[in-house]
Amino acid sequence: MKSAFDLIRFPVITEKASDARDLQNKITFSIDPSANKREIKKAVEDAFKVTVEKVNIMNVKGKIKRLGRYAGKRPDRKKAIVTLKQGDTIEVFDQV
Repeated sequence: MKSAFDLIRFPVITEKASDARDLQNKITFSIDPSANKREIKKAVEDAFKVTVEKVNIMNVKGKIKRLGRYAGKRPDRKKAIVTLKQGDTIEVFDQV
């Protein structure tokens, strides 16, 4: 089995993700494409010592981008929105 930091790649830091963190206590992560909800819940709880109430996962398709006559594609990725128990926070993201 992969470790917690192999499954959780990096946090998604956008305006929408910041609002969800502040108002609804939800943290957004970019995750390994092979991960499922149970593995993500266990990984977040082990890595950050918080209680996870709910995990939502979405697959994001990469966009087609062009530069002149050359076309390329950005990679597909997978995101997880993790809802934390009321009162739990992850200190690293409070400073962002």
